[in-house]
This record gives sequence, C-alpha cells and structure tokens, in this order.
Amino acid sequence: MKKGLLILLHLTMGCLSAQENPFQSVYFEFDKFALNKTQINSIIDIVKSATFSKYDAIQLYGYCDDRGSEDYNDKLSNKRVATVQKILLSNGVPLHKIFICEGRGRVILDKDTVKNLEKTRYKNRRVDLVFIKNTVYNSFPENPKVGDLIILNTITFEMGSSILAAKAKRELDIIVLKLKNKKTLRFEIKGHVCCTSSKYIDAIDNETQKSDLSINRAKNVFNYFRSKGISPYRMSYKGYGNQFPLGKGDDLDRRVEFIVTKL
Repeated sequence: MKKGLLILLHLTMGCLSAQENPFQSVYFEFDKFALNKTQINSIIDIVKSATFSKYDAIQLYGYCDDRGSEDYNDKLSNKRVATVQKILLSNGVPLHKIFICEGRGRVILDKDTVKNLEKTRYKNRRVDLVFIKNTVYNSFPENPKVGDLIILNTITFEMGSSILAAKAKRELDIIVLKLKNKKTLRFEIKGHVCCTSSKYIDAIDNETQKSDLSINRAKNVFNYFRSKGISPYRMSYKGYGNQFPLGKGDDLDRRVEFIVTKL
C-alpha cells in the first residue's frame, strides 16, 4: 500500500469510531458515476495491499452532493456504489465479501454556513469503503459491533428442510428480547447448507422442490423475527449455499448465522 493511503486509513479510523473499522473514500465529479484513473488506482492499491487480507468484508455506501432531486440522487448514489463494486470484483474481491452496497442519496447542507462550498460538495460526491474484521460469537454478544458474526449451534435444520425446529425457535426468542433492547442494531441473516456437490451452490428445499434451501432457511428466520415484532427494515437475509462449511460436521453446516451490519 502506498504510504499516503496507509496514513489515510489510519486517520479515518477515528472518523468511524462508532463502527471501529477503517474506511477509504473515493470521489466523483458532479453528476457522474464513473471514476477517474487516480480514484480507480486508489481502490486497486487497497485490494493489492498486504493488509487487505485481514479484513473479512467490505461495506459500500454511496453519496451525492445537495444539488438535484432526492429521487435522482438516490439512483445516482446507487450507480456510484455499483461502479466501486465492479472495480472490486474485477480485481479479485469475491462477491460474498462485499456484504453491503447502499446508495444513501444526497448530503443536505446549509449553503449559507459552509465556507468552502465547492470543496464540501466534492467531498460529498463519494463512496465510502468500510473494511470489516469479523469477530465470531457462539452467543449473542452483550456489546455487539459492526462485523460481529454470531453462529448459534442450536439454530440448525433437518436435511433438506428450511422449517424451524422448536429448539431453534426457543433460541430465536432469546435473541428477539436482546434485539428489542438494541433498537438501532441492524443485521443480515445468512443461510447455509451442507452435503451438496461442488457443482451446485445451493441445495433442493423439500418444501419448494427448488434450489433455494439456504435462502429459505434465512428467510424463515427473517419471517419469524418479523412475527415477533422485529422491524423488517432492521434486517436482511441471504442464502450462501455450500460456500462456507465450518468443518465441524454436517449438522452445523445446516445453519443460519447473523452478522451485525449497523449499530
């Protein structure tokens, strides 16, 4: 990694102290979602650096300056995120490592109070790349942080099934109580399967007879939480198929996990 970029990463750690994760920003010209060569190279430098491998995931957040309509800027910020995601993928970063891609639209400011309006607007036309190092827990932590991965041995499934067992529901009820005490916490539910050929990413769900078993396992947990009063806007779900075996037996590979995405 170039010295200047390394310094920037250290400096920006303080800017996201609530997340306790370093980040890097890349900047766009007005009304554009393509990056110039300098900005592209800054992303490539990160990916090729010796320190990059220690991070388990990347979050992407896109922004625009204050000009233009809200709807237009929402779309533009998402296009900027897609540009950065494409650069990461083309430089060897696997898709599953980029677990949030979120356009957040325009950054509203009071033009009468900003001293250097053009510079401020330039800094707002950006995508933030947030680098996450996961901590793995076997129970829901008292003080979770962004990137924490929670693997519960009791939330597993029968072979070929996405139906929640009574034992799993009891564990989920405990988590519901903790989530209700942490009302701003957001998370992704990750579904997994075991015992499939390497030719196939996902497995057949006995209930649907389709190759969507890991997705349905995560979705059923999502729906259970929702039925217990957890807002759907706080959570998302995704199936990861057979990509992440734990190496601890088939039972534990038929699981769901939770990863904290925002506090």
